[in-house]
Amino acid sequence: MSRRLVSFHLCSLEGAVDDPTRGFPVDAPGPPAYDSTMEAKEAELIARQDCLLLGRGMYDEWSRYWPTVPGEPFADFANRVKKYVVTSRPLEREWGEVEVVSGPLAQVVANLKQRPGDGDIGLHGSITLTQSLLAEGLVDELQLAVAPVLDPAGRRLSDALPDLVRLELVDTVSTPGGALWLTYRRAAG
Repeated sequence: MSRRLVSFHLCSLEGAVDDPTRGFPVDAPGPPAYDSTMEAKEAELIARQDCLLLGRGMYDEWSRYWPTVPGEPFADFANRVKKYVVTSRPLEREWGEVEVVSGPLAQVVANLKQRPGDGDIGLHGSITLTQSLLAEGLVDELQLAVAPVLDPAGRRLSDALPDLVRLELVDTVSTPGGALWLTYRRAAG
């Protein structure tokens, strides 16, 4: 089986992906709440990934944040795996094993899929990069943790799409906190 590019996002019911905790108190759990089901789904997701593909903005933000969070499963994962950063500028800070990649996205993804490794390539956050990859049909699987909120603000993953994209629902899990974890793959044809 060849490597897959798997994109994961937290979003509101109508697809806002910028900040699913917008409007919620900082010290209260925001939607979607990371209950035991969400934690288990995230653990399954990252267990299948052996590297991350990140946009420059997400890399800059996460390289400041995740190294300061000890003992959190996603932090442990993100701090340990190799990170490929799509950018044309030199990185300003180090964060474990990192490689800058650039060029046409189809070639970047094809090159990453040919590199050694048997896990999926994870794409978390990096909204602008995800939008571009979706527009070019380069995302193999899309996983969404959908919060039970409506949010009129923020970007949608579909903002850069030139046309309708058909997806096939391959899994859905309802969580105790009222969220849905949805897994889609590109529809055949």
